[in-house]
Amino acid sequence: MRLFLERGFEATTLDDIAAAADVSRRSLFHYFGSKEEIVFSTKADFPALVAEAINRRPVEEPLLDMVENAFVELAQTHLSEASRDLARLIQDTPALSAGDQAKYEKFERVLAKALADRKERPQDDIECRVTAAAAIGILKLSTQAWLAAPETGPDTFGRAAFAALREVAGQAPDVRE
Repeated sequence: MRLFLERGFEATTLDDIAAAADVSRRSLFHYFGSKEEIVFSTKADFPALVAEAINRRPVEEPLLDMVENAFVELAQTHLSEASRDLARLIQDTPALSAGDQAKYEKFERVLAKALADRKERPQDDIECRVTAAAAIGILKLSTQAWLAAPETGPDTFGRAAFAALREVAGQAPDVRE
């Protein structure tokens, strides 16, 4: 990661990475198939961390509160300057930002399952799936806000976004014939 941050993603070669790690290129390929995999391996445990945070929430807590509080807990305990640098690298590198979208889709499924498990609901529960989809959208927006204003954490924007979602959801539908 140091090389990517110092030199840029495109300018860093697999040979550079192997040399810095003091392993052969072949050994590097034993663990990673590409430079993208190296970057995303640093975020590989995040879905499990969220699922664990969901499992620590009170089962009677409403779904939105459960996700919001789990996200805030993780933001307060796991975010650092290094994680912000990683988020910026991913955002600023087209090859990485495209791959990141696929990771968010997988993460959404993991989150929906964690919510359904915690609430003892079926895996395809629509409320859990909708909550997970909305929460992942808020997570993406919160990360973008954090990168734009690093003096505030993503939890600040996240809280505001969850409040906005609750307000919008509380509006009566406009039924037109």
